[in-house]
Amino acid sequence: MGAVLSIWPARALATQPIVHFAPKPALLAVKKDQNNTAPEELSIRTLIETRCTSLLRPFNPPWWLFNGHLQTLYCVFGDFSKHDLVSYDRTYLRLADGGTIGLDFTPPNSTHLRDDTPIVVVQHGLTGGSYESYVRAILSKACAKVEDGGLGYRAVVINFRGCAGVPITSQLLYSAGHTDDTRQALAYIAYKFPKAPLLGLGFSLGSNVITRYLAEEGEQTRLLSACTLACPWDLERNNDGLLRSFLGKHIYSKGMGSNLLNLLKRHAKAFVADPNHHVTKAAYVAFSLKNPTLEQFDETFTRVAGGPAPHFPFPNAQEYYRWASSHHVVKDITVPYLAINAADDPVVRHVPMDGAGNGWAVMVLTDGGGHLGWFEPGYKRLERWTTKPVIEWLELLGMSVVHAESKGSKLYVDGDGFLREEGRPRLGCKEIASHAIIDSNESEEGLLQGL
Repeated sequence: MGAVLSIWPARALATQPIVHFAPKPALLAVKKDQNNTAPEELSIRTLIETRCTSLLRPFNPPWWLFNGHLQTLYCVFGDFSKHDLVSYDRTYLRLADGGTIGLDFTPPNSTHLRDDTPIVVVQHGLTGGSYESYVRAILSKACAKVEDGGLGYRAVVINFRGCAGVPITSQLLYSAGHTDDTRQALAYIAYKFPKAPLLGLGFSLGSNVITRYLAEEGEQTRLLSACTLACPWDLERNNDGLLRSFLGKHIYSKGMGSNLLNLLKRHAKAFVADPNHHVTKAAYVAFSLKNPTLEQFDETFTRVAGGPAPHFPFPNAQEYYRWASSHHVVKDITVPYLAINAADDPVVRHVPMDGAGNGWAVMVLTDGGGHLGWFEPGYKRLERWTTKPVIEWLELLGMSVVHAESKGSKLYVDGDGFLREEGRPRLGCKEIASHAIIDSNESEEGLLQGL
Protein backbone atom coordinates (compact mmCIF):
# COMPACT_ATOMS: atom_id res chain seq x y z
CA MET A 1 0.00 0.00 0.00
CA GLY A 2 2.85 2.37 0.82
CA ALA A 3 4.32 1.83 -2.64
CA VAL A 4 0.98 2.65 -4.25
CA LEU A 5 0.52 5.82 -2.21
CA SER A 6 4.08 6.95 -2.87
CA ILE A 7 3.39 7.38 -6.59
CA TRP A 8 0.27 9.43 -5.95
CA PRO A 9 1.17 13.09 -6.49
CA ALA A 10 1.09 15.18 -3.37
CA ARG A 11 -0.81 18.45 -3.65
CA ALA A 12 0.71 21.52 -2.07
CA LEU A 13 -1.28 23.35 0.56
CA ALA A 14 -4.09 25.30 -1.07
CA THR A 15 -3.40 28.97 -1.58
CA GLN A 16 -5.73 31.92 -1.72
CA PRO A 17 -6.90 32.86 -5.20
CA ILE A 18 -5.13 35.69 -6.97
CA VAL A 19 -7.56 38.61 -7.10
CA HIS A 20 -6.55 41.50 -9.34
CA PHE A 21 -8.07 44.98 -9.15
CA ALA A 22 -7.24 47.93 -11.34
CA PRO A 23 -5.11 50.69 -9.78
CA LYS A 24 -8.26 52.83 -9.63
CA PRO A 25 -11.21 50.50 -8.93
CA ALA A 26 -14.61 51.79 -10.01
CA LEU A 27 -16.92 53.34 -7.43
CA LEU A 28 -20.42 51.92 -6.99
CA ALA A 29 -23.45 53.43 -5.28
CA VAL A 30 -24.54 51.06 -2.51
CA LYS A 31 -27.65 51.09 -0.36
CA LYS A 32 -26.93 51.88 3.28
CA ASP A 33 -30.13 50.20 4.41
CA GLN A 34 -33.60 49.30 3.20
CA ASN A 35 -35.13 52.68 4.15
CA ASN A 36 -34.29 54.47 0.89
CA THR A 37 -31.67 56.66 2.53
CA ALA A 38 -29.03 58.19 0.31
CA PRO A 39 -26.60 55.51 -0.95
CA GLU A 40 -22.90 55.62 -0.21
CA GLU A 41 -20.10 55.22 -2.73
CA LEU A 42 -17.74 52.30 -2.24
CA SER A 43 -15.05 50.92 -4.52
CA ILE A 44 -15.60 47.58 -6.19
CA ARG A 45 -12.48 46.39 -4.35
CA THR A 46 -13.97 47.25 -0.96
CA LEU A 47 -17.22 45.53 -1.88
CA ILE A 48 -15.45 42.36 -3.03
CA GLU A 49 -13.33 42.23 0.11
CA THR A 50 -16.31 42.77 2.45
CA ARG A 51 -19.33 41.30 0.64
CA CYS A 52 -17.81 38.54 -1.54
CA THR A 53 -15.43 37.08 0.98
CA SER A 54 -15.73 33.55 -0.42
CA LEU A 55 -13.64 34.72 -3.39
CA LEU A 56 -10.70 35.01 -0.99
CA ARG A 57 -11.07 31.47 0.36
CA PRO A 58 -8.62 28.82 -0.89
CA PHE A 59 -9.90 26.15 -3.25
CA ASN A 60 -9.49 22.72 -1.63
CA PRO A 61 -10.15 19.76 -3.96
CA PRO A 62 -10.63 16.19 -2.74
CA TRP A 63 -7.49 14.05 -2.86
CA TRP A 64 -8.73 12.12 -5.90
CA LEU A 65 -9.38 15.24 -8.00
CA PHE A 66 -6.02 16.80 -7.35
CA ASN A 67 -5.33 18.40 -10.74
CA GLY A 68 -7.03 20.24 -13.61
CA HIS A 69 -7.35 17.18 -15.83
CA LEU A 70 -9.22 15.19 -13.20
CA GLN A 71 -11.41 18.16 -12.29
CA THR A 72 -12.32 18.69 -15.96
CA LEU A 73 -12.96 15.00 -16.66
CA TYR A 74 -15.18 14.72 -13.61
CA CYS A 75 -17.18 17.68 -14.92
CA VAL A 76 -17.59 15.80 -18.22
CA PHE A 77 -18.28 12.28 -16.96
CA GLY A 78 -19.74 12.77 -13.47
CA ASP A 79 -23.40 12.04 -12.72
CA PHE A 80 -25.10 15.27 -11.61
CA SER A 81 -28.66 14.27 -12.46
CA LYS A 82 -29.82 13.98 -8.85
CA HIS A 83 -28.48 17.25 -7.46
CA ASP A 84 -29.22 20.93 -7.97
CA LEU A 85 -32.47 20.14 -9.75
CA VAL A 86 -33.95 22.97 -11.80
CA SER A 87 -37.09 23.13 -13.94
CA TYR A 88 -37.64 25.72 -16.65
CA ASP A 89 -40.42 27.31 -18.66
CA ARG A 90 -39.18 27.50 -22.25
CA THR A 91 -39.93 30.26 -24.75
CA TYR A 92 -38.80 30.00 -28.37
CA LEU A 93 -37.88 33.18 -30.17
CA ARG A 94 -37.89 33.41 -33.96
CA LEU A 95 -35.18 35.87 -34.99
CA ALA A 96 -35.31 38.30 -37.91
CA ASP A 97 -32.85 36.18 -39.92
CA GLY A 98 -35.08 33.11 -39.57
CA GLY A 99 -33.09 31.47 -36.79
CA THR A 100 -34.44 30.26 -33.44
CA ILE A 101 -33.14 30.46 -29.88
CA GLY A 102 -34.64 29.00 -26.71
CA LEU A 103 -35.02 30.94 -23.48
CA ASP A 104 -35.42 28.79 -20.38
CA PHE A 105 -36.94 30.72 -17.46
CA THR A 106 -36.81 29.58 -13.85
CA PRO A 107 -38.71 29.29 -11.59
CA PRO A 108 -41.36 28.16 -14.10
CA ASN A 109 -44.15 29.81 -12.15
CA SER A 110 -42.81 33.18 -11.03
CA THR A 111 -46.05 35.15 -10.71
CA HIS A 112 -45.37 35.48 -6.98
CA LEU A 113 -42.19 37.46 -7.65
CA ARG A 114 -42.09 41.25 -7.88
CA ASP A 115 -41.66 42.93 -11.25
CA ASP A 116 -38.28 44.32 -10.15
CA THR A 117 -36.87 40.97 -9.00
CA PRO A 118 -33.31 40.62 -10.37
CA ILE A 119 -32.88 38.26 -13.33
CA VAL A 120 -29.73 36.21 -13.87
CA VAL A 121 -29.15 35.92 -17.62
CA VAL A 122 -27.05 32.84 -18.41
CA GLN A 123 -24.96 31.92 -21.45
CA HIS A 124 -23.81 28.29 -21.42
CA GLY A 125 -20.67 26.59 -22.74
CA LEU A 126 -19.71 25.30 -26.18
CA THR A 127 -22.47 22.77 -26.93
CA GLY A 128 -24.30 22.87 -23.61
CA GLY A 129 -27.61 24.25 -22.43
CA SER A 130 -29.73 24.92 -19.39
CA TYR A 131 -29.27 21.29 -18.32
CA GLU A 132 -25.55 21.69 -17.58
CA SER A 133 -24.55 20.91 -14.00
CA TYR A 134 -22.42 24.05 -13.75
CA VAL A 135 -25.49 26.15 -14.63
CA ARG A 136 -27.80 24.35 -12.20
CA ALA A 137 -25.26 24.51 -9.36
CA ILE A 138 -25.76 28.27 -9.26
CA LEU A 139 -29.36 28.71 -10.39
CA SER A 140 -30.67 26.15 -7.89
CA LYS A 141 -29.45 28.54 -5.16
CA ALA A 142 -30.03 31.88 -6.86
CA CYS A 143 -33.65 31.05 -7.70
CA ALA A 144 -34.59 29.19 -4.54
CA LYS A 145 -37.05 31.00 -2.28
CA VAL A 146 -35.54 33.29 0.33
CA GLU A 147 -37.17 31.26 3.10
CA ASP A 148 -35.36 28.21 1.72
CA GLY A 149 -31.99 29.94 1.83
CA GLY A 150 -31.94 31.21 -1.77
CA LEU A 151 -31.85 34.67 -3.28
CA GLY A 152 -35.38 34.49 -4.64
CA TYR A 153 -34.28 35.63 -8.12
CA ARG A 154 -35.52 34.84 -11.58
CA ALA A 155 -33.12 33.43 -14.16
CA VAL A 156 -33.16 32.75 -17.87
CA VAL A 157 -30.74 30.59 -19.83
CA ILE A 158 -30.20 31.63 -23.45
CA ASN A 159 -29.81 28.33 -25.30
CA PHE A 160 -27.79 28.76 -28.49
CA ARG A 161 -29.22 27.75 -31.86
CA GLY A 162 -29.39 23.96 -32.07
CA CYS A 163 -28.48 23.39 -28.41
CA ALA A 164 -30.57 21.77 -25.66
CA GLY A 165 -33.36 20.79 -28.06
CA VAL A 166 -33.60 24.16 -29.83
CA PRO A 167 -34.31 23.61 -33.54
CA ILE A 168 -32.18 24.96 -36.37
CA THR A 169 -34.42 27.03 -38.65
CA SER A 170 -31.81 28.89 -40.72
CA GLN A 171 -28.38 28.10 -42.12
CA LEU A 172 -26.51 29.86 -39.32
CA LEU A 173 -25.12 28.24 -36.19
CA TYR A 174 -23.46 30.30 -33.42
CA SER A 175 -19.92 31.14 -32.41
CA ALA A 176 -17.69 32.62 -29.71
CA GLY A 177 -17.82 36.07 -31.26
CA HIS A 178 -21.35 36.51 -32.63
CA THR A 179 -23.37 38.55 -30.12
CA ASP A 180 -26.57 39.45 -31.99
CA ASP A 181 -28.52 36.48 -30.64
CA THR A 182 -27.63 37.59 -27.11
CA ARG A 183 -28.58 41.16 -28.01
CA GLN A 184 -32.02 40.08 -29.26
CA ALA A 185 -32.64 37.80 -26.27
CA LEU A 186 -31.80 40.63 -23.87
CA ALA A 187 -34.15 42.96 -25.72
CA TYR A 188 -36.96 40.42 -25.26
CA ILE A 189 -36.18 39.91 -21.55
CA ALA A 190 -35.97 43.67 -20.94
CA TYR A 191 -39.28 44.19 -22.77
CA LYS A 192 -40.95 41.44 -20.74
CA PHE A 193 -39.49 42.60 -17.40
CA PRO A 194 -38.74 46.33 -17.83
CA LYS A 195 -38.22 46.97 -14.11
CA ALA A 196 -35.87 44.06 -13.42
CA PRO A 197 -32.08 44.45 -13.26
CA LEU A 198 -30.40 41.96 -15.61
CA LEU A 199 -27.25 40.30 -14.25
CA GLY A 200 -25.09 38.37 -16.72
CA LEU A 201 -23.54 34.99 -15.96
CA GLY A 202 -21.40 33.19 -18.53
CA PHE A 203 -19.60 29.86 -18.76
CA SER A 204 -16.71 29.08 -21.13
CA LEU A 205 -17.85 30.00 -24.67
CA GLY A 206 -20.84 31.83 -23.17
CA SER A 207 -18.41 33.88 -21.08
CA ASN A 208 -16.68 35.00 -24.23
CA VAL A 209 -19.99 36.01 -25.83
CA ILE A 210 -21.10 38.01 -22.78
CA THR A 211 -17.72 39.73 -22.51
CA ARG A 212 -17.82 40.77 -26.14
CA TYR A 213 -21.44 41.92 -25.84
CA LEU A 214 -20.58 44.16 -22.88
CA ALA A 215 -17.64 45.68 -24.70
CA GLU A 216 -19.58 46.26 -27.91
CA GLU A 217 -22.53 47.88 -26.15
CA GLY A 218 -20.51 50.03 -23.76
CA GLU A 219 -22.84 52.41 -21.93
CA GLN A 220 -25.84 51.03 -23.86
CA THR A 221 -25.63 47.53 -22.35
CA ARG A 222 -28.81 45.99 -21.00
CA LEU A 223 -26.75 43.89 -18.56
CA LEU A 224 -26.01 45.83 -15.38
CA SER A 225 -23.20 43.46 -14.35
CA ALA A 226 -21.59 40.20 -15.40
CA CYS A 227 -19.72 37.27 -13.92
CA THR A 228 -17.80 34.95 -16.23
CA LEU A 229 -16.34 31.53 -15.46
CA ALA A 230 -13.61 29.82 -17.53
CA CYS A 231 -13.69 32.42 -20.29
CA PRO A 232 -11.40 31.30 -23.16
CA TRP A 233 -10.17 34.89 -23.81
CA ASP A 234 -7.47 34.63 -26.50
CA LEU A 235 -8.93 31.94 -28.77
CA GLU A 236 -5.93 31.65 -31.06
CA ARG A 237 -3.38 31.36 -28.27
CA ASN A 238 -5.46 28.95 -26.20
CA ASN A 239 -6.17 26.81 -29.26
CA ASP A 240 -2.44 26.62 -29.94
CA GLY A 241 -1.92 25.58 -26.32
CA LEU A 242 -4.42 22.75 -26.71
CA LEU A 243 -2.71 21.37 -29.81
CA ARG A 244 0.76 21.37 -28.25
CA SER A 245 0.01 18.61 -25.75
CA PHE A 246 -1.19 15.04 -26.28
CA LEU A 247 -4.11 15.37 -23.83
CA GLY A 248 -4.96 18.83 -25.11
CA LYS A 249 -5.20 17.67 -28.70
CA HIS A 250 -6.60 14.16 -28.39
CA ILE A 251 -8.88 14.55 -25.36
CA TYR A 252 -10.08 18.13 -25.04
CA SER A 253 -9.78 19.55 -28.55
CA LYS A 254 -11.15 16.41 -30.19
CA GLY A 255 -13.85 16.16 -27.53
CA MET A 256 -15.04 19.68 -28.33
CA GLY A 257 -14.66 19.19 -32.08
CA SER A 258 -16.65 15.95 -31.98
CA ASN A 259 -19.36 17.60 -29.88
CA LEU A 260 -19.78 20.30 -32.50
CA LEU A 261 -19.76 17.77 -35.34
CA ASN A 262 -22.42 15.65 -33.61
CA LEU A 263 -24.52 18.78 -33.07
CA LEU A 264 -24.17 19.65 -36.74
CA LYS A 265 -25.17 16.14 -37.84
CA ARG A 266 -28.19 16.27 -35.56
CA HIS A 267 -29.44 19.27 -37.54
CA ALA A 268 -28.07 18.17 -40.91
CA LYS A 269 -31.32 18.64 -42.81
CA ALA A 270 -31.53 22.33 -41.94
CA PHE A 271 -27.95 23.08 -42.89
CA VAL A 272 -28.18 21.53 -46.36
CA ALA A 273 -31.62 22.88 -47.28
CA ASP A 274 -30.26 25.13 -50.02
CA PRO A 275 -27.88 23.09 -52.22
CA ASN A 276 -26.25 26.21 -53.66
CA HIS A 277 -25.61 27.95 -50.33
CA HIS A 278 -22.00 28.29 -49.14
CA VAL A 279 -23.03 26.89 -45.72
CA THR A 280 -24.37 23.73 -47.41
CA LYS A 281 -21.01 23.16 -49.07
CA ALA A 282 -19.20 23.69 -45.75
CA ALA A 283 -21.60 21.31 -44.00
CA TYR A 284 -20.93 18.47 -46.45
CA VAL A 285 -17.20 18.88 -45.95
CA ALA A 286 -17.72 18.88 -42.17
CA PHE A 287 -19.80 15.68 -42.36
CA SER A 288 -16.74 13.90 -43.77
CA LEU A 289 -14.54 14.79 -40.78
CA LYS A 290 -13.48 11.95 -38.50
CA ASN A 291 -12.93 12.81 -34.84
CA PRO A 292 -11.91 16.41 -35.63
CA THR A 293 -10.08 18.76 -33.34
CA LEU A 294 -11.84 21.98 -32.42
CA GLU A 295 -9.67 23.87 -34.90
CA GLN A 296 -10.46 21.42 -37.72
CA PHE A 297 -14.19 21.88 -37.15
CA ASP A 298 -13.86 25.66 -36.89
CA GLU A 299 -11.72 25.74 -40.05
CA THR A 300 -14.33 23.70 -41.90
CA PHE A 301 -17.61 25.08 -40.58
CA THR A 302 -17.64 27.69 -37.78
CA ARG A 303 -15.62 30.26 -39.72
CA VAL A 304 -18.29 29.95 -42.46
CA ALA A 305 -21.57 29.59 -40.57
CA GLY A 306 -20.84 30.97 -37.09
CA GLY A 307 -22.59 34.26 -37.80
CA PRO A 308 -23.87 36.57 -40.53
CA ALA A 309 -22.11 38.85 -42.99
CA PRO A 310 -20.18 41.11 -43.03
CA HIS A 311 -17.87 39.28 -40.61
CA PHE A 312 -18.61 35.76 -41.83
CA PRO A 313 -17.25 33.85 -43.64
CA PHE A 314 -13.64 34.23 -42.50
CA PRO A 315 -10.75 33.10 -44.72
CA ASN A 316 -9.52 30.66 -42.05
CA ALA A 317 -9.94 29.63 -38.43
CA GLN A 318 -7.08 31.81 -37.23
CA GLU A 319 -8.72 34.97 -38.57
CA TYR A 320 -11.97 33.92 -36.91
CA TYR A 321 -10.16 33.31 -33.61
CA ARG A 322 -8.49 36.73 -33.70
CA TRP A 323 -11.79 38.47 -34.36
CA ALA A 324 -13.84 36.47 -31.83
CA SER A 325 -11.42 36.69 -28.89
CA SER A 326 -12.39 38.74 -25.85
CA HIS A 327 -9.09 39.48 -24.10
CA HIS A 328 -8.57 42.66 -26.12
CA VAL A 329 -12.03 44.14 -25.41
CA VAL A 330 -12.12 44.00 -21.58
CA LYS A 331 -10.98 47.64 -21.57
CA ASP A 332 -14.34 48.67 -23.08
CA ILE A 333 -16.59 47.16 -20.36
CA THR A 334 -18.55 49.78 -18.39
CA VAL A 335 -20.34 47.76 -15.68
CA PRO A 336 -19.15 45.65 -12.72
CA TYR A 337 -17.41 42.61 -14.18
CA LEU A 338 -16.04 39.56 -12.33
CA ALA A 339 -14.01 36.91 -14.17
CA ILE A 340 -12.96 33.63 -12.55
CA ASN A 341 -10.46 31.22 -14.12
CA ALA A 342 -8.34 28.30 -12.85
CA ALA A 343 -4.57 28.21 -13.28
CA ASP A 344 -4.68 24.48 -14.08
CA ASP A 345 -7.48 24.71 -16.65
CA PRO A 346 -6.26 22.42 -19.47
CA VAL A 347 -8.48 24.19 -22.01
CA VAL A 348 -7.73 27.83 -21.10
CA ARG A 349 -4.01 28.18 -20.51
CA HIS A 350 -3.68 31.95 -20.96
CA VAL A 351 -5.65 34.43 -18.82
CA PRO A 352 -5.33 38.27 -19.05
CA MET A 353 -5.02 38.87 -15.32
CA ASP A 354 -4.42 42.62 -15.65
CA GLY A 355 -8.03 43.20 -16.72
CA ALA A 356 -6.72 45.75 -19.23
CA GLY A 357 -6.52 48.25 -16.37
CA ASN A 358 -10.32 48.60 -16.39
CA GLY A 359 -11.60 49.79 -13.02
CA TRP A 360 -14.83 47.83 -13.50
CA ALA A 361 -13.04 44.49 -13.94
CA VAL A 362 -12.06 42.09 -11.16
CA MET A 363 -9.91 39.16 -12.32
CA VAL A 364 -9.68 36.03 -10.15
CA LEU A 365 -7.37 33.05 -10.65
CA THR A 366 -7.60 29.96 -8.44
CA ASP A 367 -4.65 27.56 -8.27
CA GLY A 368 -6.89 24.61 -9.18
CA GLY A 369 -10.33 23.76 -10.54
CA GLY A 370 -9.77 22.66 -14.14
CA HIS A 371 -12.25 23.74 -16.81
CA LEU A 372 -15.62 24.47 -15.18
CA GLY A 373 -14.84 22.05 -12.36
CA TRP A 374 -13.79 23.57 -9.02
CA PHE A 375 -15.07 20.48 -7.16
CA GLU A 376 -14.35 20.26 -3.45
CA PRO A 377 -15.84 18.32 -0.53
CA GLY A 378 -19.21 19.63 0.62
CA TYR A 379 -22.01 18.37 2.80
CA LYS A 380 -22.42 14.65 1.89
CA ARG A 381 -21.32 15.31 -1.71
CA LEU A 382 -19.00 17.37 -3.86
CA GLU A 383 -19.81 21.04 -4.26
CA ARG A 384 -18.31 23.63 -6.60
CA TRP A 385 -16.04 26.22 -4.99
CA THR A 386 -17.39 28.83 -7.43
CA THR A 387 -21.01 28.56 -6.32
CA LYS A 388 -20.76 30.56 -3.10
CA PRO A 389 -18.71 33.51 -4.42
CA VAL A 390 -20.96 33.79 -7.49
CA ILE A 391 -24.05 33.80 -5.27
CA GLU A 392 -22.45 36.50 -3.10
CA TRP A 393 -21.69 38.53 -6.22
CA LEU A 394 -25.26 38.16 -7.50
CA GLU A 395 -26.65 39.14 -4.12
CA LEU A 396 -24.42 42.20 -3.98
CA LEU A 397 -25.22 43.38 -7.51
CA GLY A 398 -28.91 42.52 -7.36
CA MET A 399 -29.82 43.75 -3.88
CA SER A 400 -27.25 46.24 -2.64
CA VAL A 401 -25.84 48.15 -5.59
CA VAL A 402 -27.91 51.06 -6.90
CA HIS A 403 -27.84 50.82 -10.69
CA ALA A 404 -28.31 53.61 -13.16
CA GLU A 405 -31.27 53.00 -15.44
CA SER A 406 -30.40 50.82 -18.42
CA LYS A 407 -29.60 52.91 -21.48
CA GLY A 408 -30.45 50.29 -24.07
CA SER A 409 -32.04 51.48 -27.30
CA LYS A 410 -35.80 52.06 -27.35
CA LEU A 411 -37.86 48.96 -28.13
CA TYR A 412 -40.93 48.73 -30.32
CA VAL A 413 -43.06 46.04 -31.97
CA ASP A 414 -43.39 46.31 -35.76
CA GLY A 415 -46.37 45.44 -37.94
CA ASP A 416 -45.25 41.81 -38.26
CA GLY A 417 -45.06 41.34 -34.50
CA PHE A 418 -41.25 41.50 -34.27
CA LEU A 419 -39.72 43.23 -31.26
CA ARG A 420 -37.05 45.60 -32.55
CA GLU A 421 -34.55 48.15 -31.30
CA GLU A 422 -34.41 51.63 -32.75
CA GLY A 423 -31.36 52.02 -34.96
CA ARG A 424 -30.97 48.27 -35.61
CA PRO A 425 -33.40 47.46 -38.41
CA ARG A 426 -31.91 44.05 -39.25
CA LEU A 427 -32.37 42.70 -35.71
CA GLY A 428 -35.65 41.57 -34.21
CA CYS A 429 -37.35 38.67 -32.47
CA LYS A 430 -40.84 37.28 -32.06
CA GLU A 431 -42.17 34.78 -29.54
CA ILE A 432 -43.39 31.71 -31.42
CA ALA A 433 -44.00 29.24 -28.59
CA SER A 434 -43.86 29.28 -24.82
CA HIS A 435 -44.92 27.61 -21.60
CA ALA A 436 -43.25 24.28 -22.31
CA ILE A 437 -41.98 23.07 -18.94
CA ILE A 438 -38.47 21.67 -19.29
CA ASP A 439 -37.15 19.23 -16.67
CA SER A 440 -33.56 19.92 -17.63
CA ASN A 441 -31.39 17.91 -15.26
CA GLU A 442 -29.73 15.37 -17.56
CA SER A 443 -27.21 15.93 -20.35
CA GLU A 444 -28.10 15.57 -24.02
CA GLU A 445 -27.62 12.16 -25.54
CA GLY A 446 -24.65 11.96 -27.91
CA LEU A 447 -22.87 15.03 -26.50
CA LEU A 448 -20.24 15.31 -23.79
CA GLN A 449 -21.48 17.49 -20.95
CA GLY A 450 -19.41 20.08 -19.12
CA LEU A 451 -17.63 21.61 -22.13
